[in-house]
Parts: sequence; C-alpha cells; structure tokens
Amino acid sequence: MSELLEIKGLEKSFYMHHFDKTIQGCSDVTFTLDQGEFIGITGKSGAGKSTILRSVYRTYLPTSGQIMYHSDQYGWLDLAGATEREVLSIRRNEIGYVSQFLKVMPRVTAIEVVQKALEEMKYSKEEALEEARQMLSHFHLSEELWDAYPQTFSGGEKLRLNLAQAMVKKPKLLLLDEPTASLDAATKESVKDMIVRLKEAGTSMLGIFHDLEFMESVVDQQYNMKQGMMQEGVQT
Repeated sequence: MSELLEIKGLEKSFYMHHFDKTIQGCSDVTFTLDQGEFIGITGKSGAGKSTILRSVYRTYLPTSGQIMYHSDQYGWLDLAGATEREVLSIRRNEIGYVSQFLKVMPRVTAIEVVQKALEEMKYSKEEALEEARQMLSHFHLSEELWDAYPQTFSGGEKLRLNLAQAMVKKPKLLLLDEPTASLDAATKESVKDMIVRLKEAGTSMLGIFHDLEFMESVVDQQYNMKQGMMQEGVQT
C-alpha cells in the first residue's frame, strides 16, 4: 500500500486569554495512513481525539508539526501550511468530514444539502439529485424530512444528514467524529455498510469512537489517546 497521510510531530495548543493559560490539545502525534486503510482512535473525552481530526481538516491550525497529504490536485501537500484556497479546494473535492454537529446555511433543505455537495464537484443537477435521494434513503432519513430545514431535526437525524453529505462525495479521505453517536441499530448497520463500500472503492478513513464494538468491526488499526498523546493499539 502507498501512504496517503503522514502526520509528523503534530502539536496543537490553545491559549485561554481570560485565564492566561495554555491548554494542550495534542502533542507529538505521529502516524501514517495508507490508501484504503481505516484507522480508529479511542480515548476519554478531552484526550485530544477531535483535535487531530480538526487539524487534518484545518478547522484548527496546528501549533507545530506536519500533516503531509497526497492530494490529487496538488501532489504531496503539508495541510498545516496550505493556503486557504488549497484547503477549500481539497475539502470540496477530496476530504469529507462527518461531525456530530450539523452546520448548514439557513433555509436550505436536507436534500439540497446533499445535492449541493455533489454540484460543487461539477455533477449535473439531475445526477446530484438522484445520488442525494439514494444516500438519504440509505441512511433511513424519512422522505418527509427531505424538503424540511435541518435546524428542526433531532440529533440523530442531523447526524444521518451529515453522513449522507460527506459520504455521497465518495471522498479520497473521510474523517469521522463519532459517526454512530445517537443512532439506532439499523442506522448503525447502514453506516457500516457504506464504510465497507467506500473502502472497497478506495476511500481512506480516520475516525474517533466511543463505540468500541462498532469501531473494531470496521477499522484496520487502532490508536488510543491519553492526555493528548497517542499510543499504538492493535491491528484488526
């Protein structure tokens, strides 16, 4: 396998101005992710798991270290030092992010959220609409909600929409932040099925989990975070 992502000495700290105090998010994180591989990260709340994902997605700008990513558009690129234009283009075309929290424009319907993700990738309107319908059905989001505004959705419904929005693009790299939180058993199975499909199609994944049983059924390798430091787990 060839490497897709190589993280070297990643560190992220947060300065709290009100308290004149620095909080360590993660420190000296180093690992590689191969093409088509799925790495799962576990750890208690506050251990630094989400900090890693947000640094890769560049929601956070790392304090130090490198995040080397093999982009279809730019070749090897350090995401820690990439320009805003490069980051936005890679997010649009190559890297997907599933969060427990849904952030969408007001007065945009659920099906439009998924459809627009594909239209940004130059899909035709008709093709994007059909793909959106199939993906929302796959994640058991009721058709009654397709033309509704996501701000009114429950936590589980918002997560299903997040999954659909990110996975419909079949990204080169998919980042998953607690992708089964607040989901029922049937929807968890649909998430597992889509993960398998995407892996078979070549998508690489990096995910953080509290649901260890689910994680162990889909990942190739595990790491555990403790106090911002990463410890290697086991091959699965």
